[in-house]
Amino acid sequence: MNDTAIWTEKLVKTYPGVRAVDGLSLNVPRGVAYGFLGRNGAGKTSTIRILLGLARPTEGHGTVLGFSIGREQVAILERTAFVSESKALYGGLTPRELVRFTRGFYPNWSDQAVTKYSRLFEIPMDRPFAKLSQGNRTKVYLLLALSQGADLLVLDEPATGLDPVVLDEFLRILVQDVIAEGRTVFISSHQLSDVEQIADWIGLIDHGKLLLEARLDDIKNQFRFVTVAGNAPPQTESSEVLLLASEGSFYKYLVKKNAEAFAAELSRQGATVAEVSPLGLREIFLALVRKEEPCTSGNVGEIAAAVSSSLS
Repeated sequence: MNDTAIWTEKLVKTYPGVRAVDGLSLNVPRGVAYGFLGRNGAGKTSTIRILLGLARPTEGHGTVLGFSIGREQVAILERTAFVSESKALYGGLTPRELVRFTRGFYPNWSDQAVTKYSRLFEIPMDRPFAKLSQGNRTKVYLLLALSQGADLLVLDEPATGLDPVVLDEFLRILVQDVIAEGRTVFISSHQLSDVEQIADWIGLIDHGKLLLEARLDDIKNQFRFVTVAGNAPPQTESSEVLLLASEGSFYKYLVKKNAEAFAAELSRQGATVAEVSPLGLREIFLALVRKEEPCTSGNVGEIAAAVSSSLS
């Protein structure tokens, strides 16, 4: 079995005057939680629509669960549960009626899961969907997605309207009831703290381009800011450097690994290394989306060429 849940190569989607997805190459392993992060308008929803066959790519190609995007849409949708950002369903139907309507489309549907999650989320099952609060509408969407027994859950801003208690419960369910069974969660969000609780992998997108794709453990254990004092940065090249930014009389290198060795090399060149500091997902997110030079999609190290050229 292919060990990749989602794979794309140089995916492009253009609309009049807008390049919503720009050369996107994703590699999402099976059986993980993959956080697809970006600001509003970064291209997350456009990417998801392409993955599910709801929009055609302008260029590029890819697969979902081994099935070709755009050519095997039915096979993809049968095995994929999708929670959309809009949270729109038939307003006149109750959650109980929506369950009866939905179950026939999915061969792995679980009525046991319906019972479990409707009680856990305290969903009013006999009230019309249109009359539910925003939070309860989200719960109904999550109930339907979790009950499908899907190999892949694609969640686009899934926490809309959820209170902290329900959100915490939902994240626990994703870990214990979905990922633990070897299924894959692809969660698109700009809520970094929520994603960071469950994610194994992170993909960071901005202006349709993939700025970073890495294991979250690698980000926490290896990514560092190397801060150098001085009026000009040392002239150096390293494939480990993702970006260089100035901050007052300091220069900060974002290094993806071997930061101590990189700092030692700067010192040997006469630079004054002020600090080598760990950083969290939020700091990396803010640093990368604010920089001027984009990474080459799918390879976090490719930014080094742009950084190196700026130093020479």
